[in-house]
Amino acid sequence: MTLAAEPHHAAALPHWQQTPADLTAAVREIKPALRARIEASGRTVQEVFSAVERRVEARIAEIEADRKRGEEVWPVLDYDAIAGGTVAPADLAKLKKRGCLVVRGHFPREQALAWDAGIVDYVERNRFFENYAGPGDDFFGSVGSKPEIYPVYWSQAQMQARQSERMATVQSFLNSFWKHTSDDGTQWFDPDRHALYPDRIRRRPPGTDSAGLGTHCDPGTLDLWMTREYQEAFRHLFDGTVEQYDPWDAAHRTTGPQYPGSTMCSAFRTFQGWTALSDMDADQGVLHTMPIPEIMAYLLLRPLLPDVPEDSMCGVRTNQVFPVTERWHPTLYRALTPIPDVRAGDSVWWHCDMVHSVAPVENQKGWGNVMYIPAAPWCPRNEKYAASVREAFATGSSPADFPEEHYERSWDGRFTAGRLNDTGRRGLGLD
Repeated sequence: MTLAAEPHHAAALPHWQQTPADLTAAVREIKPALRARIEASGRTVQEVFSAVERRVEARIAEIEADRKRGEEVWPVLDYDAIAGGTVAPADLAKLKKRGCLVVRGHFPREQALAWDAGIVDYVERNRFFENYAGPGDDFFGSVGSKPEIYPVYWSQAQMQARQSERMATVQSFLNSFWKHTSDDGTQWFDPDRHALYPDRIRRRPPGTDSAGLGTHCDPGTLDLWMTREYQEAFRHLFDGTVEQYDPWDAAHRTTGPQYPGSTMCSAFRTFQGWTALSDMDADQGVLHTMPIPEIMAYLLLRPLLPDVPEDSMCGVRTNQVFPVTERWHPTLYRALTPIPDVRAGDSVWWHCDMVHSVAPVENQKGWGNVMYIPAAPWCPRNEKYAASVREAFATGSSPADFPEEHYERSWDGRFTAGRLNDTGRRGLGLD
């Protein structure tokens, strides 16, 4: 099959920079427009999707072959190799192919355990459990334990980790895998300046029964098809030049809007991530991913096939996470892979487009404690969100992306501005 040339001046796509008032009508309008844009290249939608399907199938076959050989699917690197610039080329290539990473010894184990103990002291001293009103959102409320996700953002432990030199070193390393400057000189983000994106903690005690979290991805919902900036970011998927699609190209991802919702992320994250505060074995209800960075191409083109109802985007809707299901995406489940065993102080990272889940567990052995810290480089989108983060930090409030619970406003021992270092001040836009 001959590859398509550049698209032939296809008509502009309809777009909605804010959530459409009539979502069903918008879906019915965007789908034929996207098909027409693809077909203007001389290829059918099925031909373009088949090209993506072959690319994803090849990745799945590699993952299955690694499993059969007993090799670790997830790349694993020591922090010292990252900090010293001594990571082997083969390991760099594996990270780019798989889009995920475990960093061994990101923090000393003793430091991580001390942070964990400090969080316990912080929440108990401030009578969190006596005042806890239940989960503030439907998504994390589904896990079943009480509570598992703590709406705590401003502890000493979290802020020390966010602004630490060791965290910045790993974040810069991860950002370096992205194309952050276009050929015309446009810089989409600064790989060595990091926005402090405040997120919550998870503490899951021994003996827990947890329902886990279903397979999903987090970069957006209907806005991925419907906003002008995402249409540009995914231009190669929608103009018939799908072979040119690069999941590591940040162009247009860092400037546009996102449809609001209770599970949205206003920031651009190159990688989602968490830092382990306890030892966790791979069979104890841990994170799983489909380690295929280009998987978004499959997800965005799948609703355009004829077996999907014209008013459906394969279950994607606003105000919920982007679902990945056996009904619409059965092939992808062959790639679902747990993280390796991790120790307190290790960190875990996955490409922002990557499909992931948390496995259920019964009678969990040991603790399952993490603090969520992503790689969120400084860019227009993150600079805008930093203004609301600064306000939340100053008042001890829940950040704007999260439910308005505000437990920490009057808490004793909250991290305050006088403890910020240069990295923390820059990450909050206070420099």
